[in-house]
Amino acid sequence: MQLYAIRRRDAWSTPEELKAAAERSTAVGNEMPDEVRWIRSYVVAEEDGTLGTVCIYQAVSPEAIRKHAQRVGMPADEITPVADVVVVRPDPELAAA
Repeated sequence: MQLYAIRRRDAWSTPEELKAAAERSTAVGNEMPDEVRWIRSYVVAEEDGTLGTVCIYQAVSPEAIRKHAQRVGMPADEITPVADVVVVRPDPELAAA
């Protein structure tokens, strides 16, 4: 499987919508374990106030990622193969809201 970065822009209006999409994504991904594996996501605040994500997946192809996204009902605006990983520091803990 190849590692991919997926950009999902302006996809959710609220954290609750994002949480529901994440639950659907997990369920659908569990039905296709030999095609796609969700590794992690970074939730980003879009300029218009919506939420988007940058997701890291393992997948057999961009088409498998698109199939997963379509079944979940979420966008996959950009799918880019990851060429390498450079970790300078581990992801920091987020401050409690």
